[in-house]
Amino acid sequence: MQKSIRKTISAVLALTFCMTGTGLLPVIAEETEKAETNALPLGTYEAEDFEGADLWTSIYETQLPEYSGEGFAYLTSAPISFSIEVEEEGMYEVKVRACQILSEEGRMQTISVNGIDYTYNMPYIDAWKEVSFGVFRLKEGVNELVLKPTYGYAAYDTITVEKAVLPEVLGTDEPCDPKATPEVRSLMKYLKSVYGKHVLSGQQEIYGGGHNVSTNIRYDASTDTCTDGSKTYPIVEGDYGTDDSGNKFPWHCTDPDTGQDYVYSTQNHNYTYNNYNQECEYLYELTGKYPAIRGFDLNTHNPGFEWEDGVADRMIDWTVNKNGIVTVSWHCTVPTSMADFEVDEDGNFTKISDDWQKFTYSEKTDFVTANVMKEGTKEYYFYQECMRLAAAELQKLQDAGVPVIFRPLHEAEGNPGNNGDGSGAWFWWAKEGCEVYKDLWKMLYTTMTETYGLHNLIWEQNLYAWSEESALWYAGDEYVDIVGFDKYNTQYNRHDGKPSGTPNEDAESKIFWSILNYVDNKKMVSMPENDSIPSVENMMIEQAKWLYFCTWYDDQGSEFISGEQYQDPETLKRTYQSEYCITLDELPADLFKSQGDVPPPTPSETTEPNTTESKEPGESVEPPTGLLYGDATCNGSVDISDVVLMNRVYVGIDSLESQGVVNADVDMSGKIDLSDSMNVLRLLVHLLTPEDFPIREES
Repeated sequence: MQKSIRKTISAVLALTFCMTGTGLLPVIAEETEKAETNALPLGTYEAEDFEGADLWTSIYETQLPEYSGEGFAYLTSAPISFSIEVEEEGMYEVKVRACQILSEEGRMQTISVNGIDYTYNMPYIDAWKEVSFGVFRLKEGVNELVLKPTYGYAAYDTITVEKAVLPEVLGTDEPCDPKATPEVRSLMKYLKSVYGKHVLSGQQEIYGGGHNVSTNIRYDASTDTCTDGSKTYPIVEGDYGTDDSGNKFPWHCTDPDTGQDYVYSTQNHNYTYNNYNQECEYLYELTGKYPAIRGFDLNTHNPGFEWEDGVADRMIDWTVNKNGIVTVSWHCTVPTSMADFEVDEDGNFTKISDDWQKFTYSEKTDFVTANVMKEGTKEYYFYQECMRLAAAELQKLQDAGVPVIFRPLHEAEGNPGNNGDGSGAWFWWAKEGCEVYKDLWKMLYTTMTETYGLHNLIWEQNLYAWSEESALWYAGDEYVDIVGFDKYNTQYNRHDGKPSGTPNEDAESKIFWSILNYVDNKKMVSMPENDSIPSVENMMIEQAKWLYFCTWYDDQGSEFISGEQYQDPETLKRTYQSEYCITLDELPADLFKSQGDVPPPTPSETTEPNTTESKEPGESVEPPTGLLYGDATCNGSVDISDVVLMNRVYVGIDSLESQGVVNADVDMSGKIDLSDSMNVLRLLVHLLTPEDFPIREES
């Protein structure tokens, strides 16, 4: 049985009862008359007819001929508002026939949908042209839309609201690296097989010295042993230091039972360890599941203050021993002041600080990013060493057969700047603009693949704002496998109507489809960092088909996974236990072997993969030609309305046409009863297919 099937069936049953009444059996629902509204149905309308609009036929002395109707609306100081009524909640597109002649750089426009503001940078248009404001989620019933003059000064001839026609998500399973390892190719095939049908769960672990835990283990110099009084911990040979008083001590000791590494604290003279499992253990305690993807970082492997935090070993363990997927970011640091760093004419370091506080990954440094590509400069030699250290860790993974979703140089554009000039960047790698950034990306790709022969990398580029400017930073199809968006919006950029500092479970579908368009649907789209996880309901309704999410780690004051200002525990539990979300236990056993034509993911409780076309629970199921099992309404498809009607027939409230009786008697028992409606429910949640029903001739 698939996981949570009982919950799914219960939810669908509850829905059928809600549609027909309350109690143990359905009853007739009283119909209520709709309140009269001034709302319009879907369609195209003259903008000048809407509330707040003035009639214009020219913009001062500038003629704009060939408008429709009596003229057009010019958005200046007053909002233009209207109401649209839709029959079902879902995604709808807003298009406008518009002109914008004020600014050749584009003019920001604001549309409010049910009180939530969205912005669109309208390009310079000197003749009427249809443009899309984007795709928005409208609720069933009346929806209020307002064009606001926040920046204003655009002309609107007509406004169209229509059901969104969203393309099938495609992407590719062909790695950009032609020499990609078999493990990479297999993982890419699997990712492509679930893309658009499910979302993979992910969790970032803390890096460096985070989640430090103190112990009672101390060093006894008289016996040269580490002990907590009842247990002895082996010392790592040759790994000794000296304190300020000249006393020798070992830096590391190890738990002989668990293999846990402990590090000497010079402040407290005891041994500590970092609990890198804290976030994953929290998830398991809450949901009973581990994430399918675990995020790591190479931050500790940088010139000047490198130390071994065991990150490569943890990545290998997650993949080889736990059959999980790994992704790694790289908060690569550079000197805050280049005066603290010197090299000789051969590029050998002659001066470098070992104080981590003299390094940064922010834009606040005099490190010249463009010089990284200029051999002979200090920046060139420094970054060469950065790449060598990172490559050494990634080589360990390649040797162990571990494919890695590699996410370097992330969040490039930061806040949107001006034509990719880097003015909004907050990392050193992007502070000099998009062209330098793209050159740096290509240099990194070439060095890792050609110089170091690393072909176990899946190259993921994630920007931050994914504004209209973001496309300027894209490195190119030949250097990228996955594109991503980092979602941090509990404080700002909310579109859910809830107050700041509370979980924001918005699916960010508008951004998803924007990214898809930027890369022409050629790459899979992910959410490699997030605060609040989008709810499964929102992702499914809004059709925001993120490949995976990866919640950032807990830090003091920012508990991204365990803090209730970021996650609702009940939503988090439902997400991890839902069929839409893939967890560690649901990854196929041969994940890193040849996948061939990979079927949709096999939940841990099933024995045979489901190779039928994937549909969401409750979605209409088209029967094979000539078979209409469950189609009680005789409308040519099977959906929840058939279940409702069959239940009403069972309790004697309603009756069926002769063809409906044949269709509804799915078990061929000669009568319509609850077993028939339950079988249709099983059909809708994909426990059964139409082929599972008894064979009979078409009626």
